[in-house]
Amino acid sequence: SLQIIQIDDLDLYDQTIIAIADVQDFLKYQWKLPTIVLAFEHEGAALAQAWEQGALAGWVWDNLPKNPVHSLFKIDAQYKRNQDSRDLPSAAELQKRLLPNPIELPNYQFESFFQPSAYLSGDWYDYWKLNDHEVLFYLADVSGHGVTSSLLTSWMAAFHGRSKTPSQLIQKLNAMLVQENIEKHITMVAGTLNLKTNTVCWSSAGHYPPPIILEQNQPPKILTTSSFPLGLTEDLEVEEHHCVLSHHSRFILCSDGALEPFDGGLNDQFNQLVEHLQNDSFQAPDHVADDIAILSICLVFFGPWLARPGPAGPGLTKGLSMRIGADLHKHELFIEKRCFSPILVVSGPSRPQK
Repeated sequence: SLQIIQIDDLDLYDQTIIAIADVQDFLKYQWKLPTIVLAFEHEGAALAQAWEQGALAGWVWDNLPKNPVHSLFKIDAQYKRNQDSRDLPSAAELQKRLLPNPIELPNYQFESFFQPSAYLSGDWYDYWKLNDHEVLFYLADVSGHGVTSSLLTSWMAAFHGRSKTPSQLIQKLNAMLVQENIEKHITMVAGTLNLKTNTVCWSSAGHYPPPIILEQNQPPKILTTSSFPLGLTEDLEVEEHHCVLSHHSRFILCSDGALEPFDGGLNDQFNQLVEHLQNDSFQAPDHVADDIAILSICLVFFGPWLARPGPAGPGLTKGLSMRIGADLHKHELFIEKRCFSPILVVSGPSRPQK
């Protein structure tokens, strides 16, 4: 749709609607609407200045696009994509706010590390109390990166508190993925921690790396299993496994992005990861190609072996903490098709009326 408005009325309109205006009006009044400016051939300098001030595009009167509708559609689409990109930092902050808050537990502490490869992450973790002596937790990795994967993590967050066992949580998530025919799969480990018996009951859905148990003065225990990711089949078999945590131990879950800082093949990378977790020396690069998430269940009476506090709370490892519209009196311009956002034609005084 096309609408002619006066400059004095600009503030009455949605500031994301594309405007078409004379280049001199745009430079004089410097409004914030996304604007396509119109100029004569001799006004190249004015066009350049308008672009510097944020004009979306510049058209010359004697050389207008042969198909203005198509051109406007492309400009509008690109503008929306750019707006989406500008919104990514805010979206990232909102995603982090969906991460679980610390919970107070007798003898245990949940510690975490979260670093998206860009703004938004396809890795996720969550935990919540089932009752006074049980906590359910999971760490998940959505295939791919970017907005689609991160939307699935927000979808998973909606399952907070809806399941009582690891296998039940995995089955519910899998059924929803298959039912909605989402072309993504998710790997995850889910478990429950019994605070009275120190027992962890856990299940895996095609997740790598496997869970790790670290005990003081003991070799690491690697809890390897074989299973399928979520979203591939309706008939997903989920096995539950049990282990008892001894004093001075940690039960650690990692996404595969935690392997990225290390060289070599997959096994070499995993062994180096375990070694750094053991030595409290895991450090993620400032810029990573894959999302990283780590969740650790720790006994709080470790003594000095417990990971030291970071600036935002207890750290997972050393230095890491939860971070978690055209003056048309000159020429006529007709645009009738409605295939893009509304277009404002701004009529201003910079050119004398003829």
